[in-house]
Amino acid sequence: MTTFVDRVELHVAAGNGGHGCASVHREKFKPLGGPDGGNGGRGGDVTLVVDQSVTTLLEYHHSPHRKATNGQPGAGDNRSGKDGQDLVLTVPDGTVVLDKQGNVLADLVGQGTTFVAGQGGRGGLGNAALSSARRKAPGFALLGEPGEARDIVLELKTVADVALVGYPSAGKSSLISVLSAAKPKIADYPFTTLVPNLGVVTAGSTVYTIADVPGLIPGASQGRGLGLEFLRHVERCSVLVHVLDTATLESERDPVTDLDVIEEELKQYGGLEDRPRIVVLNKIDIPDGQDLADMIRPDLEERGYQVFEVSAVARTGLKELSFALAGIVAEARAAKPKEEATRIVIRPKAVDDAGFTVTYDEHEEVYRVRGEKPERWVRQTDFNNDEAVGYLADRLNRLGVEDELMKAGARAGDGVAIGSEDNAVVFDWEPTMMAGAEMLGRRGEDHRLEAPRPAAQRRRDREAERVDPQREYDEFDPF
Repeated sequence: MTTFVDRVELHVAAGNGGHGCASVHREKFKPLGGPDGGNGGRGGDVTLVVDQSVTTLLEYHHSPHRKATNGQPGAGDNRSGKDGQDLVLTVPDGTVVLDKQGNVLADLVGQGTTFVAGQGGRGGLGNAALSSARRKAPGFALLGEPGEARDIVLELKTVADVALVGYPSAGKSSLISVLSAAKPKIADYPFTTLVPNLGVVTAGSTVYTIADVPGLIPGASQGRGLGLEFLRHVERCSVLVHVLDTATLESERDPVTDLDVIEEELKQYGGLEDRPRIVVLNKIDIPDGQDLADMIRPDLEERGYQVFEVSAVARTGLKELSFALAGIVAEARAAKPKEEATRIVIRPKAVDDAGFTVTYDEHEEVYRVRGEKPERWVRQTDFNNDEAVGYLADRLNRLGVEDELMKAGARAGDGVAIGSEDNAVVFDWEPTMMAGAEMLGRRGEDHRLEAPRPAAQRRRDREAERVDPQREYDEFDPF
């Protein structure tokens, strides 16, 4: 059964915003007390948070679909809907978030680092929030926006200072078990280690982590063996340690050839050329192993490698190796630029930025309107409500969409699409000098909500409207 997973595809969906409410306050002796529809609640976000107690992505391998809760709709009496609950997903330290195309969205390193993978939808405004001096009794409310839904890929890259690389059964697991308190599975057959092991080493005042990467073989960078699956775990390391088996029983292999093969695989993988290398000649407790180590050490030192002869079984040469690694790690940490305090960068929009674009789509034969505001307003509109559609027309007209359509050459009856190709609202354009409420007169207003007229004014109005029956007969009598 799989117990370690370092790459998963995750399908996240944030919560939808709740719809606004269209309601009119009513009570005894006050049948029309004004709009009192509440706003809809915000949809919950999907957030990734680094938790150093989590070491694998196994949980998301079994349950790859995650969704936050929706916001609740508004209600009358100015009651706003409840916000949706955010969904927090814990991930291991060193998790990289990518989109389906392989673009890096976030690199999550450090306890508590967060990334919003899915933004919850906004709640729709109720008619109480939409009322104004011109629109005193809106008969509509805005719809809640749908939450963001997308597919992301999570890749775990172990956060370690030292990576042990080498052929299967070279003694990497044994070495990490004696250098640290890690207890990996150790056996005398190839590919005993199926997952990376991590250990903590203390050398003087320096504390560093060391990772045992599963065995590499020729062709690992192209997917052979386990190398391609776990080479990503060496990317964050400050130093690479080649563990060479000086007591191998395979006649066609020798430590120098093993080193060349692993170096070629690291080169093919890419991005590791600047990491310092150390060579460890392991299993010198075996007589033939010590003799072979004495033979090849001068050749390795000529190549510029720092060479250490050790025996994980006899525990010889470990102290020198541990302190040498600590020195390299300390230098790498000192050379690393200090993280600057977070700065807020303000990028104001250009003065000529209208917030939307109008282009002609020759394939669909429509004028396409793209922009954050127009597309959001379309999502918030209830197209079954004529007044809501008119309100949308008002907003688009005030934004300048109609003017831009005319400049682009649109004529009456031409198709206009607001949104992307796969999710757009299409309609036939009818240019007007006025839009929305202006076209329909005083839409959204109710004369019953007007301030009462004085008694004298009401009396004069009644007298002006009174008709004398005899006068009416005289004016219309044909004889």
